[in-house]
Amino acid sequence: MKKYMIKLNGKVYEVEMEEVTAENSASLLEKQASATKETAATTIEQEAPAAAPSAPVAGAETVEAPMPGNIISVAVKVGDQVKKGQVLLVLEAMKMENEIVAARDAKIVSVNVAKGDMVNPGDALVQIA
Repeated sequence: MKKYMIKLNGKVYEVEMEEVTAENSASLLEKQASATKETAATTIEQEAPAAAPSAPVAGAETVEAPMPGNIISVAVKVGDQVKKGQVLLVLEAMKMENEIVAARDAKIVSVNVAKGDMVNPGDALVQIA
């Protein structure tokens, strides 16, 4: 297996590739066929698009993405009361799930992301007041 780093549309992806030889080509084709069957059987859930980031609210604090990643769950909605340390959302980065928690007791003013969204460091995730 060889690993390559590929940059596409400003995002870096790590790709592993296996060399195809006469000896392993048949087994690779079998693996590809079974992977295609699994992919075809998977249903795609489409989430509602995330709300556009709202205008800053006086006294509100923006919770920002600490790293690039994929939002895998959002645990709050606008108007929710949260306690310090309560999970707001889960960000997957480098195959690790990172809980983004409230820094203080607050009320959710806006949620700027949805499940499945890709974020970059500094992107506004949630506003609390």
